[in-house]
Amino acid sequence: MKNLQQMQQMLKQVQQFQEQLQKQLDELVVEAAAGGGMVSVKMNGQKQLHEVRIDPEVFALQDLEMLQDLVLVAVNEASRKVDEKMASQMGSLAGGLNIPGLT
Repeated sequence: MKNLQQMQQMLKQVQQFQEQLQKQLDELVVEAAAGGGMVSVKMNGQKQLHEVRIDPEVFALQDLEMLQDLVLVAVNEASRKVDEKMASQMGSLAGGLNIPGLT
């Protein structure tokens, strides 16, 4: 009977962890830039783009390939930042769990 209570407590902790993580994902917004700020993007914790800004100077150069590369670099950097922040936050949240093997 004691093992069942421990299991229920662990499941409750995991559920709370999952809820906290989801809340942090919903609130997280990262920004990344490429080309010295010629292209910048904002991405949320779900890795959805919220904003793309392109400096008008990029259009003056009329270099489509460069623009494509800058957008690609900025989006990939934002995605990396989301992963980095979420890994850090997961570590912080998991540290609060009292589940053997997770901390």
